[in-house]
Amino acid sequence: MAIEARPAPLESRLGYLLKHAQARFARTSAEALAPHGVDGHELAVLVVLSGDEPLSQVEAAGRLGVDRTTMVSLIDGLEDHGLVERRRSQRDRRKNIVELTSDGTECLRQAEKARRAAEARFLAPLGEETAAVLVRALQTLVAEDQA
Repeated sequence: MAIEARPAPLESRLGYLLKHAQARFARTSAEALAPHGVDGHELAVLVVLSGDEPLSQVEAAGRLGVDRTTMVSLIDGLEDHGLVERRRSQRDRRKNIVELTSDGTECLRQAEKARRAAEARFLAPLGEETAAVLVRALQTLVAEDQA
């Protein structure tokens, strides 16, 4: 009768570690962004809309990888807070172009500063070199998914 190896403890499993690290980072980020009146999803929308070219709601949703209904909800909330504004496209009247307002630009600046500081605090226990390696490794894994 063969002796079976015991399963590895949860604390050594990649899925468990990634899930709990992400949950901890989400809490850290939420606390950092709360004073700016946005959450991580809304900040991502502001980042995408801050590019050089104006985007429609559909184009922004595509860049973020969210469905159109979710995008409408996100834009509605940001518009209610005066951070973005919609306007009809001059080229295609069926499209809504979404742009940051001046308040949205300032919110983005301040929230990004808070996000970067929260990220640095979260990664600090690793040291700069290890943190950079972790970020590069995660970028590689995400790029594989997008290829």
